[in-house]
Amino acid sequence: MARGTLADPVLEEPGLHLTQVPPVVPPSPDDGHPPSPPPGKKPFISNALLGMLVFLAFEAMFFGGLLGAFLVFRLAAARWPPPGQPYLPGVVTWINTGILLSSGVTMWRALRAIRDGNQSGLVNGLGVTALLGTIFLAVQGGEWVRLVRYGLTLTSGTYGATFYTLIGCHGVHVLGAVVWLLVVLLQSARCRFTARDHVAVQLCGMYWTFVVGLWPVLFGLVYLY
Repeated sequence: MARGTLADPVLEEPGLHLTQVPPVVPPSPDDGHPPSPPPGKKPFISNALLGMLVFLAFEAMFFGGLLGAFLVFRLAAARWPPPGQPYLPGVVTWINTGILLSSGVTMWRALRAIRDGNQSGLVNGLGVTALLGTIFLAVQGGEWVRLVRYGLTLTSGTYGATFYTLIGCHGVHVLGAVVWLLVVLLQSARCRFTARDHVAVQLCGMYWTFVVGLWPVLFGLVYLY
């Protein structure tokens, strides 16, 4: 019998089986590699912002305690200021209040600029804000020097002690905020922030807004009440 050609089907002889190639099975995630975690949801608020909110809450309680002590002494006094003590400056402090409130507006513009990706607007806004804050401290310091010359010191009684404690603590906070602004301004000049990554600017803006918003409360109670 002639052997089959290529066109003829090859008959399988009895007892012989074709070798079966096992199918290729992809490795499971457990084969030497831990499974990748499922994608999680983005947190509602970042840790940095949460920490700043906690810090500002502590600061608010701190100044709330100082204001409570001031009101206790103020309401118990028959005359305020006591006899022989100078009145606090009014007109200059009104102008200085306007300067500090204006710095809050420029800070808001700086934040809006970086959210829009405007680097020059961020630098200009931070620079003007730091300048206005410095002017506020300079004017306030000059008024303190005049009050000391008029006899109002930290040891001249409850009137002087409460004034310098409240206004002095706020001045220290403004000074710290100005230093922080200058650091952020230096980083902004090097284009360290973008529209999607500007947490440091946002935190600085939150702190600056706090010290600016606190001042009208202090001004109304200490200077005008």
